[in-house]
Amino acid sequence: MSSQVFLNKTLSGSFSNAWNIVGENYSHFSLLERLWTTWYTYMQNNTLATGIMSFAIHEIVYFGRCLPWIIIDFIPYFRRWKLQDQKIPTIKEQWSCTRLVLLSHFTVELPQIWLFHPLTQYFGMSISAPFPNFSKIFFHVLLFFIMEDTFHYWAHRALHWGPLYKHIHKLHHKYSAPFGLAAEYAHPAEVLILGLGTIGSPILWCFLTGDLHLFTVYVWITLRLFQAIDAHSGYDFPWSLNKFIPFWSGAEHHDAHHEIFVNCYSTSFRWWDHFMGTDKRYKALRKRQALKKKNL
Repeated sequence: MSSQVFLNKTLSGSFSNAWNIVGENYSHFSLLERLWTTWYTYMQNNTLATGIMSFAIHEIVYFGRCLPWIIIDFIPYFRRWKLQDQKIPTIKEQWSCTRLVLLSHFTVELPQIWLFHPLTQYFGMSISAPFPNFSKIFFHVLLFFIMEDTFHYWAHRALHWGPLYKHIHKLHHKYSAPFGLAAEYAHPAEVLILGLGTIGSPILWCFLTGDLHLFTVYVWITLRLFQAIDAHSGYDFPWSLNKFIPFWSGAEHHDAHHEIFVNCYSTSFRWWDHFMGTDKRYKALRKRQALKKKNL
């Protein structure tokens, strides 16, 4: 089928019509690839299609991942794994946090998301199916975790410098015992600054190599949101990832940052704090807590 005939048939129909047309012409696609292609075909506006999909994925993943932590906070059974078990967020605190996070999403993050598609096209990011294979996606996502962690360490540490902390970062430290929803509770300037690590890492890679797919970026952002929310959850379970990957930060590492306001500036990994000596107070805190627990 010629591209013009394909376009005309799609324009004359609904989403289900686009779904059927894509199925007829791309029968080798996976279900997800077919859905992806149907969406772009149906929308007929790639900027709008990418913008809506990006924002929807962000909101669904963010609040979907926060929901289990909200529920856990109200179940006493899980208090045994709460790092600061005397500081359980109230419904009022959760709702107050949600309001500011939503305001930030719609006034700070949404405008950036609408600019994302033009950036993908400028740097040559692919948006068409088929998707990259698993090994390539895994490599890219791992690379972005390392790149973002490096950027975040230095940017976060800079935000603890007097004037920047007072006027920008202090808002994020409102909760000395963080909870999942507080992951993106921050000043608009901080959202922009630290967001550069999350979005800038794949864009930089695409600029340097010309080899990146938008689907991979969505996988990366989904996992990055999971990491950020879990790090702010305030819980350290026996099955938490840091129990299996020793250099993974997790809530046990980041919760201490909120408790003592310094040290532990990294996001995903512990190595920058270790190499730069910005985990000494954190280690001293955990040592005191372990000794206190032993003497009970």
